[in-house]
Amino acid sequence: MNKSKDTIAAFHFPQPFKHTHPPVKNVNDILEEQSTFGQRTADKLALGMGSWKFIIIQSLILILWIIINVIAWIYHWDPYPFILMNLVLSLQAAYAAPIIMMSQNRQDIRDRLEAHNDYAINKKSEEEIKALLEHTTIQNEALQEIHRLLLKLNPSADQ
Repeated sequence: MNKSKDTIAAFHFPQPFKHTHPPVKNVNDILEEQSTFGQRTADKLALGMGSWKFIIIQSLILILWIIINVIAWIYHWDPYPFILMNLVLSLQAAYAAPIIMMSQNRQDIRDRLEAHNDYAINKKSEEEIKALLEHTTIQNEALQEIHRLLLKLNPSADQ
């Protein structure tokens, strides 16, 4: 009987897993803390310019511009071939492209932060899974030893 106590006592159960890593932060919160007024403005403008609402409103304004200048009998502020309208659209495109690029650059930064967070989470998960597997393996060995000892005490239970 003394030998069985020594066998059970020989099992070394690991200490509970300790979370020593810093908490993972929300990427949106990090970017909001770091973003400047200009960056937030670029994001909002790019979001607006990339919408159906913007396309529809701009199309209606251009159609109205053309109609007014084609049928205006007294004053044509931009007669055909609509040079002023082309200038306005060129200016819009000249400013829209860099604003959209600024927003895309911020999206790239967000993607890199999210990839880093995913890596950190995967690394932490791997450590926790290893600890769980170690606990499970030792518990299985202990249960097998307990089962073996119970069978020794009551050999008829094996049948």
